[in-house]
Amino acid sequence: MLQTERFEKAIILFDAYNSNDPHLEITGEGSVPKELLYARRMTEKLEHFAPEAPEYLRLAARCQHVGRWEIPRESYPKDRKGYLKWRDRLKDHHAKIAQQILKDCEYEMEIIDKVKFLLLKKELRKNAETQTLEDVICLVFVQYYLDEFAIKHENEKVKEILRKTMKKMSSRAIHEAGRISVSEKIKSLMQQAASE
Repeated sequence: MLQTERFEKAIILFDAYNSNDPHLEITGEGSVPKELLYARRMTEKLEHFAPEAPEYLRLAARCQHVGRWEIPRESYPKDRKGYLKWRDRLKDHHAKIAQQILKDCEYEMEIIDKVKFLLLKKELRKNAETQTLEDVICLVFVQYYLDEFAIKHENEKVKEILRKTMKKMSSRAIHEAGRISVSEKIKSLMQQAASE
């Protein structure tokens, strides 16, 4: 199978898997499965932020949340410890699904291992590609999900999340986040979080 063919097949299969997400989001295109929409946004943001990204990073971005709905947050305690356990379980879940799909697309283990390495967020801050994936995740959050989060939480909680998010981002990504069009309230909270 040609490289471009297997890449296109992998994207189709990731999207087909995420099309099973029962949670829908309303967009200009109508109702779209939430994780399918998220995957498309990740690809779009990566192409803008790092157009030179290697194939395995582009694959990792597309399957970053593959099958996420299959392990609901409610299946773990609501505290911080429960949240971290849930996140770790999700990373493993995404990596296992990605591995099977990439095998089906005739990818060699070297590429599969690189995708899994990125999905498991290995060597964040040390590995440039793990950092790029994390930057894209954070930028997608700011652009598409921060407003919704802010509506549901007090300002202090939003600032706390923004501070934690910024700690995970490169200086370039923080600069890029400042260029995203957000509400005045969010802009103010972002500035406060950055200065504290």
